[in-house]
Amino acid sequence: MPAKDVYHDAVKNALIKDGWIITADPYPIKYEEVKLFADLAGEKTIAASREGKQIVIEIKSFLSRSPMRDFETALGQYLIYKAFLSLEYPEKQLYLAIGEIIYEDFFQKVAIKLILTKYQVSLLAVNMNHQEIVKWIS
Repeated sequence: MPAKDVYHDAVKNALIKDGWIITADPYPIKYEEVKLFADLAGEKTIAASREGKQIVIEIKSFLSRSPMRDFETALGQYLIYKAFLSLEYPEKQLYLAIGEIIYEDFFQKVAIKLILTKYQVSLLAVNMNHQEIVKWIS
């Protein structure tokens, strides 16, 4: 089993507060001979704006000295997961969960927004202190 990210429980609690049911923790992604693990999977089946939606969440803390290096690693992992999910479970939407502060300080840069748009990266910004979802970006 992979190690949990520092923000794992905060993101999980934020999703639960937002009405999501956690269906896997961690969520296995298998394609051919490769088996990987995303952090969480969830679904929302009650009447809401995301009714019937199934999500897979990869959580990243961005706590190193180099947010760009953390981004390079997270992007690579995200793209691999997205490719495998598109083949095996196309109904599931993949999100990269990040803290609200890194979202505001790093993910708003023009160059980073370009990459997010080009590779269609969906983000989930979470206030880690209050364990609340701040923004869904698809």
